[in-house]
Amino acid sequence: MDYLQVKEQIVNWIKEQVVAAGAKGTVVGLSGGIDSSVVAALCQEAFPDSNLGVIMPCQSDPRDATLAKELAEKLNIRYEEVDLTQTYLTLLDSVNGHEAPQMAKANIKPRLRMTTLYFYAAKNNYLVAGTGNRSELFTGYFTKYGDGGVDIEPIGGLVKSQVRELAKLLRVPESIISRPPTAGLWEGQTDEEEMQISYAELDEYILYGKGSDRVRKVAEQLHKSSEHKRNMPPVFEVKQG
Repeated sequence: MDYLQVKEQIVNWIKEQVVAAGAKGTVVGLSGGIDSSVVAALCQEAFPDSNLGVIMPCQSDPRDATLAKELAEKLNIRYEEVDLTQTYLTLLDSVNGHEAPQMAKANIKPRLRMTTLYFYAAKNNYLVAGTGNRSELFTGYFTKYGDGGVDIEPIGGLVKSQVRELAKLLRVPESIISRPPTAGLWEGQTDEEEMQISYAELDEYILYGKGSDRVRKVAEQLHKSSEHKRNMPPVFEVKQG
């Protein structure tokens, strides 16, 4: 794959999407991870004067914000930092949710971040650029109406291994590229442990249909069970007569 060509195609596509929507730029959530870093870098090339990164710690590993700032400063990305920890805890208080199942609580975080990004998008007439890659979209490894609630998905056509190669071209710091992928939902959480499949195995299956029986079974189960995330909600239609 010619990654320079891919980069130019995505940058042009971002410009086209923003112009078509009558918007002025882009806003991206910066997590300190490789996907958000690549999307932020692409958006910065598309809109160097109207691209905003938003760092949103929420009971997070402090290294997330440190790496996000490192990227923003290296690539000259304008950014805001909004600590959502107290907002998250207040919501849990309001719904008496402190003893709720871990995932029910964890998914609040990306939904608060989505709300924050759309505030900045509305304030500036920007589009929210999502950070989902093809591997995540295939398996449904995103929170419905959380990090899945976006206007455009610039890297949605690239599997994780391809995103990693593009990151090198975009001068993303090695400290981010080599970091184990995590959604940052709770301490010590990693993508691959939660999915029970490695990105290398998953990418090989998505791109070439290759993999062990276990890989095929896990990948297809994840894809099937998350189908509702990729579709609009069913709408009841009244039948006449």
